[in-house]
Amino acid sequence: MTRQGESGLGTRFAQLWAASTLSALGSGLATVAAPLFVASRTDDPLVVAAASAVAWLPWLLFALPGGVLADRLDRRRLMIVIDLVRVVALAVLATAIMTGRAGVALLYAVLFVVNTGEVVFRAASQAMLPTVVPRHRLERANGWLGGGTTLMQGMLAGPLGGFLFVLAAGSPFLVNAVTYALSAVLVALVGGNFRAETTDVDPSRTRSIRREIAEGLRWLAHQRLLRTMSVLIGLLNVTLTAALAVLVLLAGERLGLGSVGYGLLFTCMATGGVLGALLGDRLIARVGATWTVRIGLLIEAGLHLALAASRSTIVIGFALFAFGVHGALWNIVANSLRQRLTPPTLQGRVASANLFVAAGGNCVGALLGGVLAARFGITAPYWVGLAVAIGVSVATWRVFDRATVASAYADPASAVPARQPAPVN
Repeated sequence: MTRQGESGLGTRFAQLWAASTLSALGSGLATVAAPLFVASRTDDPLVVAAASAVAWLPWLLFALPGGVLADRLDRRRLMIVIDLVRVVALAVLATAIMTGRAGVALLYAVLFVVNTGEVVFRAASQAMLPTVVPRHRLERANGWLGGGTTLMQGMLAGPLGGFLFVLAAGSPFLVNAVTYALSAVLVALVGGNFRAETTDVDPSRTRSIRREIAEGLRWLAHQRLLRTMSVLIGLLNVTLTAALAVLVLLAGERLGLGSVGYGLLFTCMATGGVLGALLGDRLIARVGATWTVRIGLLIEAGLHLALAASRSTIVIGFALFAFGVHGALWNIVANSLRQRLTPPTLQGRVASANLFVAAGGNCVGALLGGVLAARFGITAPYWVGLAVAIGVSVATWRVFDRATVASAYADPASAVPARQPAPVN
């Protein structure tokens, strides 16, 4: 019998959570150290910015095929293999840096490999969760996973990564390799069978990645609630990433903040994210998933309004804190609803479709923020974000009605057949 911890999520979840949190810390260290390493080799802005582009490219290229792998293979074994491949890649990079043989091209190659693995790892992990924790504990489990990631990447990885880079340029990548190795060990300890069972008997269909991707996308397209949330996250990621892309300029020009003050703005958002993750299941139970989503849309609009109109550091800091809480709650609701409604054989593909849409929004937003600010002024991305947030709130308000959301919580995912999409509207 699985032992239950204080959170009531069990030993298997504790192992999965520890693996995810360690992995998030390592990934955060590499995210901080990569641009520092490139900047130490060149002052060309295009070369420096290319590190971010290389990190995001795998999310667009491999998110959808990665979901197919997560639905075809044993998800636990897939995660272990990915971690071990990333250990080797990062160990090679760290060794090359420490021996003075590393160049920017090697860093780009390793970032591409590591983030390709992250895409598939994330889809497999999200698909694995419903078999690790009871259905009624999904909100708490997603909250703990999100809180661990936010704590490590948003609050600890920044200062620790910079400190390690000063000690030795290769040390952040070496520590990252160690965290992935520990993650592989912890995932290996999670007991159970994590291969999605399939009733597909057509061999040609089984071998066709394109058909399997299309099957997942068709199923998602017929689910009004999940489809709407997926489109929303894509649109809102465009405006959010556009806003954050030029936040450093806003902080300097309108708020008069230096590098430390700018960093503290992200600390405000990360603090809200951790708080929202820890209290998320209780808050959602109190106000309901419907109003969690609706209030969150209003907070999105309020954040953009504060950034566009306010010159007060306190106001903007509080707006970012509130957004952090909202972001955590939104992820808990979105992931839990998807895991509840999606059939086991489609968990990986539907999760990867959402990752693909979110990544696409991030890529478009990063470019859009710079273009809008350069053409119309520093506050332009925030006014556009406000208009988009108000527009999507009005357009989707009725989608998240109590009856629709309640039916999603009441109906077990296994009752929804993979081949016969059943819209929830």
